[in-house]
Amino acid sequence: MTGYGRAVETVNGREFTVEVRSVNNRYLDCTVKLPRSLSFGEEAVKQAVKQAVSRGKVDVFVTVKSENAEDTKISLNTAVVEGYLAAMRRMVTDYGVADDISVSTLSRLNDVFTVEKPEVDEQQLKADLMGVVEQALAGYNAMRETEGAALDRDLRSRGETILELVAQVEAGNGQTVIDYRTRLENKLKEVLANTAIDESRILTEAAIFADKVAVDEETVRLRSHLEQMNNMLTAGGAVGRKLDFLLQEMNREANTIGSKCTDVRLAKIVVDIKAELEKIREQTQNIE
Repeated sequence: MTGYGRAVETVNGREFTVEVRSVNNRYLDCTVKLPRSLSFGEEAVKQAVKQAVSRGKVDVFVTVKSENAEDTKISLNTAVVEGYLAAMRRMVTDYGVADDISVSTLSRLNDVFTVEKPEVDEQQLKADLMGVVEQALAGYNAMRETEGAALDRDLRSRGETILELVAQVEAGNGQTVIDYRTRLENKLKEVLANTAIDESRILTEAAIFADKVAVDEETVRLRSHLEQMNNMLTAGGAVGRKLDFLLQEMNREANTIGSKCTDVRLAKIVVDIKAELEKIREQTQNIE
C-alpha cells in the first residue's frame, strides 16, 4: 500500500528528520538512506520497518543536524605546515622554481588539519534516532489506515454490485431455459406441421439444455467467495495475498458462467461482473 510519514524532533542537541515513503510491491523491500554518522543504525531502522509493514517498496530517508557547533573541532597542524613550508622554500632556493605557495595549495596537503570529534555514545544515538523513526512510522500507518478504510468501503461496494449482477444472471438463466423450450416447440410445430408433437421429447431436450446452461453451482461459489472477501476485510491484518488468490477463484467462476450463457443479455451482465472483479483486483494491489 502507498503511504507517507514524516517526523522531525530535536533530541540531545541533534535535530532528526525521518521520512517514510512506500509504493505497492508484492514483497517487502526496504531501503534506508542514512548519513554516514548514523550508518550503524541501518539494521535497527530496517527491523522497525519490518515490524510495521508487511509488504511494499519502502524508502526511509534520515537526516541529522547538530545544534552544537563545537561538536567537531578543526585545528591547524602547525608542525606539519611548517615542515611543508620549509621543504617548499628549499625547492625555490635549490631549483629556482617559482614561489607560488598559497593557502589553497597547503590546505590540499595531507595532515595539514587536525579534526577532533567528540566521542559518541552510539547506543544513545541509536535510541534517539529510533524514537523519531517510530514517530514517522506511526504517521505512516495513520495515513495507511485512512486509505485502508476507503479501500474497505470501495471493495464492499463492488462486492454488493457483483451480487446484484449475479442475481440478474440467476433470474435470466431460468428464463433462458423457458425461451429455449418455446423456440424448440415452435420449431417442431413448423417442421412437423399437423403431426402430433412428442411432449416428452421436448421435455427431455429442454432438460438437457437446462443442464448445459445451469450456473447454480458457479453462482453459489461466487457468492461464497464474496462473503469470504467481506470476512477477510472485517478481520483485518495482512490479507492482500489471500485476496489475490480469492480473486483468481472468483474470476474462474465468472469465466465458467460466461461460457454457459447463450443469451446476449446475460453475456453482457457477465462482462459487467468481470469488470467489477478487475477493479477489485486493481484495488487489492494497494492492500498488504
